[in-house]
Amino acid sequence: MRPNSRFAQVRPFDIDKVAAAAGQDPDVLRLENLDTDVPPPPAAVAASRRSLAEGTGNSWLPFTGLPALSEAVAADLRTRTGLDYDPLRQVVITSGGTSAVMPVLLSTTEPGDRVVLTDPTYAGLLQRVRLSGARPHFVPLRVRDGHWRLDREALAQVRSAAALLLMSPSMPSGVVLDEEDWAQVARVCERADAYLVYDAAMERIVFDGHPRINPCRVPGLAERTIIIGSMSKEYRMIGWRIGWVAGPADIMSRIMVATVYNTTVAGGFQQMGAAAALREPSGVAEAVAEYQARHDTVVTQLGDLPVVRAGGGWSCLVDAEAMGLTAADLSARLLERGRVAATPMTAWGEAVARRYVRLVFSNEPVKRLSELRDRFAAALA
Repeated sequence: MRPNSRFAQVRPFDIDKVAAAAGQDPDVLRLENLDTDVPPPPAAVAASRRSLAEGTGNSWLPFTGLPALSEAVAADLRTRTGLDYDPLRQVVITSGGTSAVMPVLLSTTEPGDRVVLTDPTYAGLLQRVRLSGARPHFVPLRVRDGHWRLDREALAQVRSAAALLLMSPSMPSGVVLDEEDWAQVARVCERADAYLVYDAAMERIVFDGHPRINPCRVPGLAERTIIIGSMSKEYRMIGWRIGWVAGPADIMSRIMVATVYNTTVAGGFQQMGAAAALREPSGVAEAVAEYQARHDTVVTQLGDLPVVRAGGGWSCLVDAEAMGLTAADLSARLLERGRVAATPMTAWGEAVARRYVRLVFSNEPVKRLSELRDRFAAALA
């Protein structure tokens, strides 16, 4: 096999290894992967079934997405951002939010360009930066008063970048960026003439009264922001594989071409379900309340251990090195001794990420999560 420079720094996912090691044992607490047992919106299920029954959704045309879904996305974005997006020129539907990342990177960066990410960040973002030929530049998250905070001083040192690729709330940390964080992002984008690529997959899954701030409402960011959205997290529609990209019309013309030639769009019946979920009551607030209860259970269970409280999202992190272990060692002990499947963050950033193990609480109920302290005790014994 000939060498390929794109793969020189790409790290494989550890999630599949942990999941395979856990097998199908029902006793294992499954905290390794981002699934959820909170059901999707009934309206989405009904619309998808109806489309299949009527024979109207067995298609992947048009390649940029069904107008009904593009219009629903534009309406939702109007509420979130205050901006009017042209559904046909400024919105493209993708086969999941993560599948949107590569077309956006190919459209906004040249090989060797710098892309700013947090440390830790979602491995699916980081490794796609490397595969695209761009170079990741990490801005660390710091733990202060038991919460994650963006290191604004480190961000302020960024002088050149093609793009900043950020989430809020972010995987895997659950950090929520506040108004001053976004203001600093705006200053960096202006100075570097960079795009903000904003992964909004979890925007409304926030805890403890944190304000939800869409960066398009921050002065100086609307004209630079490319939004990647998804039905997977907020709407619990992971299996539908529906995402989208929206942004300024000029760059979207390029992103649409890259999207069409990167992957075909999800099936029509899935898109009809997504459009229904966006138009009708979808249970987001109720789902967020459930996720907060699960998160709070994890934090309470591990209160005497170095677990970092999340501001939102589906997961939180525990510091393995603070317990005298590597993240890989803690992950192995949790599975072997505590029957907990949890992923080390070795491919999810740089110096900060590699200290931590991720605990996903979206797919386990409070009752099962209430066993977590005993399972950790067994793992650490």
